[in-house]
Amino acid sequence: MNHLFVDNLTVIDFAYLDPNRGLVGESWIADVVLGGELDEQGMVFDFSNVKRTIKRVIDERVDHRLVVPRGYSGAAWTEEEPDSFTWTLTDGSRIVHRSPDEAVVWLSAERVVPSAVAALLERELMAVLPGNVTDVEVNLREEVIEGAYYHYVHGLKKHLGNCQRIAHGHRSPIRIDRNDHRDYELEKRWAKLWQDIYVGSEEDVTQRWVAEDGVAYVTFEYEANQGEFALTLPENRVYMMETDTTVELIAAHMADQLKTEFPADAIRVKAYEGVGKGAIASR
Repeated sequence: MNHLFVDNLTVIDFAYLDPNRGLVGESWIADVVLGGELDEQGMVFDFSNVKRTIKRVIDERVDHRLVVPRGYSGAAWTEEEPDSFTWTLTDGSRIVHRSPDEAVVWLSAERVVPSAVAALLERELMAVLPGNVTDVEVNLREEVIEGAYYHYVHGLKKHLGNCQRIAHGHRSPIRIDRNDHRDYELEKRWAKLWQDIYVGSEEDVTQRWVAEDGVAYVTFEYEANQGEFALTLPENRVYMMETDTTVELIAAHMADQLKTEFPADAIRVKAYEGVGKGAIASR
């Protein structure tokens, strides 16, 4: 069998639900290997079609969506409210999500792991590739990061594209320079603060309350051009901002907080949004 490979084809930025960690932002790099017979051009698959076909399927199926494993016993939904479901964590707290269908991927697994998501994508790809392609292998992997990083989830209601979805996320490195020298301790501090966090905007909050078991919750709701979105989370899993939560505003927020702490120092924050992109703020 002949094989064609494409490394670093795309990066999927998404969120998923975990029984312990809750709502997790993630960024996975996708590598693809195609196996099959050579066509009349002497190719397994034309490289010019890779992005048009394979990248498009991967991006449309998972990128900027919330991946939910159906096999987890703590996931519950009803036929009366098909666009809404409740996720009960192992500590007894709950996450409630409501959105249009295209914002969610239901995974036939108990947990979200790269191999389960890859298997879903492989099935989708086999359905659209030409007959001479008889095998597809998708490898999903994390970026190797030297230094601090965090997993965060957010939603951008003003965005005209898929960033408007209320629960999509990223696995992101951070670099903080203080007086032109990298400050690893400050990077670790922010990474710990934003470990598996939802970054929310105050203007999207519609309700705060304390449940009978003592857990404090916060609900975010907004309407965007793809439809209505709502998300309820335990408040201790949320970091609030007064502004929207674009990466530009996130970098500015971090820089402002650090400048308040160290008013005499020059601060530079390089905040990533997933792999190889982000924003810089200097104070």
